[in-house]
Amino acid sequence: MEEKDFAAHLTATMTGSALTMLIGLGHRTGLLEAAARGPATSAGLAERAGLQERYVREWLGAMVTGGIFTCNAGEYTFPPGHAKFLLGDTASNLMPSLLTLSAFTGILPDLERSFAEGGGVPRSAYGPYLETLGAKTGDSWKHIYREHLVDGFFGAVPGLTEKLTEGARVLDLGCGTGNAIAVAARAFPASRFTGVDINPGVVAQAEATNAELPNAEFAVGDAAELTADPPYDLITAFDAIHDQDRPDVVLRRIRGALAPDGLFFMVDTNFSSHVEKNVGNPLAALCYSISLMYCTTTSLAEGGAALGAMWGTEKASEMLADAGFRHVDVLGSPRPQNCIYVCRR
Repeated sequence: MEEKDFAAHLTATMTGSALTMLIGLGHRTGLLEAAARGPATSAGLAERAGLQERYVREWLGAMVTGGIFTCNAGEYTFPPGHAKFLLGDTASNLMPSLLTLSAFTGILPDLERSFAEGGGVPRSAYGPYLETLGAKTGDSWKHIYREHLVDGFFGAVPGLTEKLTEGARVLDLGCGTGNAIAVAARAFPASRFTGVDINPGVVAQAEATNAELPNAEFAVGDAAELTADPPYDLITAFDAIHDQDRPDVVLRRIRGALAPDGLFFMVDTNFSSHVEKNVGNPLAALCYSISLMYCTTTSLAEGGAALGAMWGTEKASEMLADAGFRHVDVLGSPRPQNCIYVCRR
């Protein structure tokens, strides 16, 4: 890249960082929702949102020149085609990811110390920053599950939805607040779903949120100590295995907990294990950044393997084979940043 091109690239990077902060501000102050109600002047939008016009006017300047809003004859418009990516309960809404990414900046001093001293940033350190910015790490996947779990993810595997319809014993590892199980349990009432997570707080939330589901249950547990009697017909893990402190142990435990004809359904990141092969992928730099600021450092804080989110399909396939899975198919998913590993004993 030529020097002038690199300078422009850096400027675009800084612009994106600044806009990320201001979009988050627009979310928390209600400006985005107010603007989605229709065109308005800066004074009109300020009144609509109950805010100070001078601040709103400068914020609108950034939104217009940043390509988020448009402006015509003094009226500012938040185009519906843009708003769907920042508002609403759909998988298109990127706001949960944006808020989570912004929250990660709070742990940067601890991350910098870890560069020099070793160790890492524990998961508990993120809580205050996520709460301050109104970020919930499970919100992005909640919308994705609603739109894509049954047809897009499960539907990618021939015969899987039929098996779930007939009735299967299913375990979701790293279930979080139970968003995947909530969708699956309603779609497949003949199946029985168990969610396991190591975090007691999210398990309690999952139990409270899904108390009305008769075919779902949740438990606190370490995936590295997984046992099953009777075995499971299906074990799922959504973006969870690379975050395990002992992923090799977890994969062997998963295989041991499956019925002879059981299936391990692993959704994880769709990148190469080799950085040079990820050059040119428009999502790679973002995912490496998230991996550093969360996945890698939280694992190192526990003395874990620190695979990181960018462990890649080559490493994942190698580890699945080492765990004893003889048949592994890697399929596309509804999201370009994820792929599906269909693993059989």
